[in-house]
Amino acid sequence: MHIPTTRIAILGASGYTGAELLRLLLCHPAADIRVLTAERQAGKPMADIFPHLAPFNLPATVKIDAVDWSEVDFVFCALPHGTTQEVIAGLPERVRIVDLSADFRLYDPAIYAEWYGQPHRAVDLQASAVYGLTEHARPALLVARLVANPGCYPTAAMLPLIPLLRAGLIDAGSLIIDAKSGVSGAGRDAKQANLFCEVSEGMAAYGIGRHRHMPEMEQELALAAGGPVQLSFTPHLIPMNRGELITTYVRLVGNANVNSLRAALAKAYQNEPFLKVVPAGVAPATRHVRGSNHVHMGVFADHRPGHAIVISVLDNLVKGASGQAIQNMNVMLGLPETMGLNQVALFP
Repeated sequence: MHIPTTRIAILGASGYTGAELLRLLLCHPAADIRVLTAERQAGKPMADIFPHLAPFNLPATVKIDAVDWSEVDFVFCALPHGTTQEVIAGLPERVRIVDLSADFRLYDPAIYAEWYGQPHRAVDLQASAVYGLTEHARPALLVARLVANPGCYPTAAMLPLIPLLRAGLIDAGSLIIDAKSGVSGAGRDAKQANLFCEVSEGMAAYGIGRHRHMPEMEQELALAAGGPVQLSFTPHLIPMNRGELITTYVRLVGNANVNSLRAALAKAYQNEPFLKVVPAGVAPATRHVRGSNHVHMGVFADHRPGHAIVISVLDNLVKGASGQAIQNMNVMLGLPETMGLNQVALFP
């Protein structure tokens, strides 16, 4: 069967999400990787930036202003937050885009300015951007030009919460989200806080009380709940390369119990290739999804009557970033959604 190829550019290819896009796209039969950009490392072969990619014939990196856009059909934008808006605004109208930064995730430009400390510089584009939590966005993805890829924490937290809120099984005014992520979630730039001696043999909370993923989660969970939500969210950095675990404490509504929550999740995601509700008593673990596009979810009883604990895990670089971006591309282009994403989790 002949599969037509799509000419792809990755903007910001020298970061962790860029490397992960390449790892996955090199196994994607419809991906023709034409352009790789890296502003500070322009001109370098990818083998120098990522030696694990040395066996593959990849284009050398260039600066964005040197790209020949006539050679590109689809763009993955993996640039830092705050730098993406003007770049995307300057792209040809025919090019379709998945943006992995936070620049187009928030519908209200005023909320973006409040949380990111600068005005949004592409408000017209923001109005047309689709929030790309794939399993809950497929109809909009089919016709989207610009897709805002969700953050890793919101993806892991919201996938179990959205069906439960829609079903009215949990209280939207009482969500406590405890999150833990590997160090790759902080990016590849050299930072003192991310040095081995700073993160090894310890764990630390950060963004306490005001992490930038909070408005993203409030926005999408409110749509699921049909009204405002109240959540408390605290992320923690743990000393491993990749992986993410979310523990959410919820208050039950009406006659809801642990079994009804688990049944609602199983029904909502019974046909989803990447989402698994684990059996009762099984605790999801990051090692069970590492390197894959899968999410595992479980529900447990709390010792407090009327409460439950929801646990979800994913690989922050795959389903939390680059894998979901490719999943979104597949839907946008009418390709099989699992194309290029059937990697089994690495174990041990």
